[in-house]
Amino acid sequence: MLVGYDVSMRYLFRSGSIGIQELEWHLFSIIFLIGAAYTLKHDEHVRLDIFYRSKFLTDQHRAWIDVFGGIFILIPFCLLIIISAWPFVSQAYIHNEASPDPGGLPLRWLIKFMIPAGFCLVLIQGVAETIKKLTQALGNSQ
Repeated sequence: MLVGYDVSMRYLFRSGSIGIQELEWHLFSIIFLIGAAYTLKHDEHVRLDIFYRSKFLTDQHRAWIDVFGGIFILIPFCLLIIISAWPFVSQAYIHNEASPDPGGLPLRWLIKFMIPAGFCLVLIQGVAETIKKLTQALGNSQ
């Protein structure tokens, strides 16, 4: 709806808004960052299925692959992003960073804050999925 409004204003009325365009980008970023944890929860994330979907692997083997992937790739990567992004967010907050474009949005730290927040959600979901898969890999109830 927002994109439709923006396009209509630009092409029909020759009146665009930098703030509206930035809001579109910000909302897309938020949807992507929040949606990553949801996607992981429903096992719809992208993975290299060459070996994972092989008919030679049992569900228990797949569970072990998920456990090791969670422990050695997903969780450390999330922690790295959260720790690395925090100074980025705090500097934007301290300096009250705004868009450099005329008519752009203020409070840029809010959108930058969504980076560590989104990865915190992925981290929480990743820990939950790793525990669930570890239980499955050890042969306990699903």
